[in-house]
Amino acid sequence: MTFPTLNFPVIAPQIVLVAAALIILLADLMVANKRILGWISLIAVIGALAAVFVCRSDSAAFPLALGGPSGPGTMALADGLGLFASAAVLIAAGLAILLAIERVGDFSRFEKPGSEKKQARSGDHPIAEAPGPQVTDRAGAYYALLLLATAGMTAMATASDLMTIFIALEIFSLALYILVGFNRRDLRSGEAALKYFLLGAFASGFFLYGIALIYAATGTTSLEAILHNIQPMSISLPFRPLLPVGMGLLLVGFGFKLALVPFHMWTPDAYQGAPTPVTAFMSVATKAAAFAALIRVLAAVASYDRPWLLALAALAVLTMTLGNLAALRQTSLKRMLAYSSIAHAGYLLIGLAAGNQLGVEGALYYLLAYTFMNLGAFAVLLAVQRRDENDVTGDRILGLAGRQPLLAALMAVLMFSLAGIPPLAGFFGKLYVFSGAVEAGLAWLAIVGVLNSALGAYYYLRVTILMFMAEPAESDQEISSGKVETLQPGWAVMTTVVLAVLGTIVLGLWQWPWTQTIAQAVSTLALR
Repeated sequence: MTFPTLNFPVIAPQIVLVAAALIILLADLMVANKRILGWISLIAVIGALAAVFVCRSDSAAFPLALGGPSGPGTMALADGLGLFASAAVLIAAGLAILLAIERVGDFSRFEKPGSEKKQARSGDHPIAEAPGPQVTDRAGAYYALLLLATAGMTAMATASDLMTIFIALEIFSLALYILVGFNRRDLRSGEAALKYFLLGAFASGFFLYGIALIYAATGTTSLEAILHNIQPMSISLPFRPLLPVGMGLLLVGFGFKLALVPFHMWTPDAYQGAPTPVTAFMSVATKAAAFAALIRVLAAVASYDRPWLLALAALAVLTMTLGNLAALRQTSLKRMLAYSSIAHAGYLLIGLAAGNQLGVEGALYYLLAYTFMNLGAFAVLLAVQRRDENDVTGDRILGLAGRQPLLAALMAVLMFSLAGIPPLAGFFGKLYVFSGAVEAGLAWLAIVGVLNSALGAYYYLRVTILMFMAEPAESDQEISSGKVETLQPGWAVMTTVVLAVLGTIVLGLWQWPWTQTIAQAVSTLALR
């Protein structure tokens, strides 16, 4: 029996995350203070991020996770693309854990009703009585699932085989299905989880069937072997016509995870119903992992051929336009950011549709900037929502600058960056992807992107106007007078917001190290 060769340094981030998840599940049975579990999770994420940087500093020493020499046995690559996307996912996970340390109890605790009181009487005196409701805290399960989802996403970012991509996809998807429905006290949370699960199951079926057709056409699931087999002077492939069909089905699966139109239907309900820390995490980490895998698949299977690039351009136009138009009419800020997330997936897709190095570099830079911008925006929503709520409407932020000027100022920075106002990171992210489209001869696509950016700026700046130029609503006046219980943002939530804003500003003003790292990450891809 021949056993595969494992390079453990490459899979060290996944080992750290899975081991920490198991430790948390055990510690949850013995620890009364659930904040300790959050700190263990945060330490694990930092450790996994350190492992990524170790691989990044000496990637030549750890080239593969499985299979020895590059070839059909290779299941994962410690290349620049995978390590960069893994770092983005881990940054998002760390901020999401920090965001939940003080607020996890708002959605992880629920009452288990006891049985009705039963009493046997001896004369007039009860002799037996059933216990009342019991409070259960599932904070340990929350942190463990978050770490397992992160492990799946980092595995997907580094996967170099279609089966590895699929397994990683299912690992983090199953964890996210549960996390979306984690708030047992909110019916919308359960409804969102059910919708997400049902549509996700269909998307997984499309994805797996696409892998089967690609295997039938090429005889392998290794991306490197597929690229070799479909070269013009390669061996004859009798079932080669199945290849574009399989690639189309793969795009359906990726489109669901990336919330591309018309595969976006789950996004608004899932984002609104899920606990806010979960929404913040899945809105950015899922995109980082899925876009990294899509870039790798396009480089191998589609080889960035012109027909596929035009298909991606069409998807980008539909995704940007519908996302921005739908966001204009939302009163729920979580739903507005959900449709905004759809629009940003369209902007990212412009970089891939360009099919050149500048476009892919711009998409990866945008991914990193989007990680800080969007997660910070959801952190502000968590800071202003009440203890018994799972959403924030526009009325809640009316006159926020008068009550919490620092929080309003930080939110304004994030909104400006999401709108693409210089010199923040969001502006340069859009500039790079649009420049890639122009260089590829798709100036019309860049123009559509600019017009959609102007459309998106309207609802982002509207949020800023509501915070600084409007009077508080009656409900907020009741909060100020103490008639309604509210929860002031703690240090962990505010720290998350500050870190997100600092990341947004630094990425915009100090770009050189990030752009150099990204350029090295995509230098080995088969781009035109």
